[in-house]
Amino acid sequence: MEFKEVVGRRRSIRFFEPDKPVEREKIQVILETARLASCAVNAHWLRAIVVDRDKIPPDKLNQLKTPVAALTLDLAPVHIYFFCDLGVVKRIKGSRLRELVDAGALAPTHGWSHKFVDEFVYPQILEPMTNNLQGYLAAAMADCGGAAQNALLAAFDEGLGACLNTPNPVLTKQVFDVPDDWVSLWVMLVGYPAESWEAGGQRPRPPFEELYYEGDINTPFKRDPGVVEKLKASKMITAPAPLPGRRQEILQLAERLNLPM
Repeated sequence: MEFKEVVGRRRSIRFFEPDKPVEREKIQVILETARLASCAVNAHWLRAIVVDRDKIPPDKLNQLKTPVAALTLDLAPVHIYFFCDLGVVKRIKGSRLRELVDAGALAPTHGWSHKFVDEFVYPQILEPMTNNLQGYLAAAMADCGGAAQNALLAAFDEGLGACLNTPNPVLTKQVFDVPDDWVSLWVMLVGYPAESWEAGGQRPRPPFEELYYEGDINTPFKRDPGVVEKLKASKMITAPAPLPGRRQEILQLAERLNLPM
C-alpha cells in the first residue's frame, strides 16, 4: 500500500482471529520498521519483547490483563511488549553520535566532530539530562512513541490488525523480569482482524483548526478543502464512523467468537 492509504486504514483493532497464527516474517517487518524510526542522539531507547499468546502461562497472562484490555489480550495471537531502556545513554556515552559523524549524517558544517561529542555534547548535555528523570523520561518516551507508531503502521501494511494498550507497568516488569531501568510502556496486540478493515469507520477526531495554528495560538491553520479531497482520493481520509451495519457486525462477531454482549 501507499503510505497515505496505510494511515487511512489504521484502526485500533480489537477483534482478532484468535486461532490464526501470524507469520514470524511479518513480526520481523514490524520490528525492523520500529528500528528505523527517527531517534534523538541515535540512542534507541525502545525495547520490545515478542510473545505468542499461547506460550504465556495462564497465571502470567492473567497478571498482564487490565480491565480495558483483558478480552483483547485473549484474542490477539501475538503480543509485543514495549519498554523504554533509560540506561542506554550512560552505557553508550555518545558512541552512536560518533557513528553519525562517521556516516556523514552529522556534518562538520554544523559543528559536529568526535571532539565535539566527547567534550561537549555528552558531558554537558546528555549525561546531565539523564539526572533529570522527568525531562529525560519525557524525551525518551517521545522517541519510543515514534518508533511504536512506525511499528503500528507496518502491521497494517502487512495486512494485519493491531492495537496499542497500556499494561500494568509493575506487573509487566515482574512477568518479564526486565532490568530495573526499563520502563514499561505499551503492549501492541497483533493478529489478523476478525472484523472488516473499516472496523466501523474512521474514528472521530477534534476539528482540524482546534488542533493546529499558524504563527501564533490565536490563528488557526486554515484547512484547505482541496487538500482534504486529495487525501480522500488517496484513501487517507476514509468514511467516518459509525458506518451503517456496524452494530450488526459487532453482534455477529460476538456470536462467532463467543463474546459477551
